[in-house]
Amino acid sequence: MLQAEDYRLSFARSGTDALTLIAKESVDLILLDVMMPDMTGLEVCERLKQNSATAHIPVIFVTALKDSTDEAKGFEIGAVDYIIKPIVPAIVLARVKTHLSLIKADELRATHVDLIQRLGRAAEYKDNETGMHVQRMSRYAKIIALAYGFCEESADDLMMAAPMHDIGKIGIPDNILLKPGKLTTEEYEVMKGHAQIGGEILSNPSSYLIELAHSVAMTHHEKWDGTGYPNGLSGEEIPIEGRIIALVDVFDALTSARPYKKAWPTEEAINYITEQSGKHFDPDLVPLLQQELPKLLEIRDLFAER
Repeated sequence: MLQAEDYRLSFARSGTDALTLIAKESVDLILLDVMMPDMTGLEVCERLKQNSATAHIPVIFVTALKDSTDEAKGFEIGAVDYIIKPIVPAIVLARVKTHLSLIKADELRATHVDLIQRLGRAAEYKDNETGMHVQRMSRYAKIIALAYGFCEESADDLMMAAPMHDIGKIGIPDNILLKPGKLTTEEYEVMKGHAQIGGEILSNPSSYLIELAHSVAMTHHEKWDGTGYPNGLSGEEIPIEGRIIALVDVFDALTSARPYKKAWPTEEAINYITEQSGKHFDPDLVPLLQQELPKLLEIRDLFAER
C-alpha cells in the first residue's frame, strides 16, 4: 500500500528487530503493531520514547484492539495516532501523509527559528562582540510574557522572534554605531533609523515568526507615553510584544557593561525602570520584572559576557 506512494520502507518482524533496525537507520515515522509475541508494541514505544535519539520519531499504532483503555495507554506513552484493523487503505495513506507533513512543518519552523536567531546575533555582533545580549533579553522576554499571561507556545514564539529586534543596526554606519562617546543630535537621529530599517528588512513576512519579529523591530523603541520612535505610538497602540521587548531590552542594557558605561547594580536598574513606569514602560509590565527577578538573574548568570 505504501510502496505505491514511493515511500522508502524498512520492515521488522518483532519488537526486538525493530529496535535494532531503528538504531541503525534514520526513520521519519513508525507504524507499530500492538500485539507482538516477544515484546508488545506498547513496550517498544516506551523504549523508543526513553531514548533521546529516538524519542522524537512519531509512532502510529496499528491494532485490532478497540478498547479505549488501550488507546489511552498508547497516547500516554507517546503515540501520535491509531489505525484500527481491518485496514482501510485510504485511511492509512491519509494518516501517514499527515504525520509526515507535520514533521516537515516542524523542520521548516526549526530552520526559521535558527535563521532568525543567527541573524539577530549577527546584528548584535556589530556593537556587542559576544552577541550575548540577544541570548539574555530573548529569554527575559519569555519569562515576562508568561508572567503576563501568555501561553507557553506564544511565549516561545516571542523568545524566538526577539533576537531580531535590532536587525536594523546593520544599516547604521559604524562611525555612529560604534562611537564610544555620546552621540550628537544628528548622529542620534541616524541611530534611531535602525527601527525603521529593521521593519523594512522584515517587511512582507511569509511566516508568523517573521511577522512577530517585524512587530518587535518596529515597536521596541516606542514608549508608553508616546514619546518613543519611529511612530510615536502610545499606550496599548504599542503591540504587547513591543512593550515586553522594550522593558527587557532596557533592563539588560542597564545591567550590562558596555564600552561607554559600566553595568548598573540590579537594584539601581529596577529603581530606574520603576520610575519610568507609565512613561517609558507599560505600568502593568513593570511589577512583573520585580516579581520574576530571581529567574532573570539566573539567566543573566548563565549567559554572562565571555
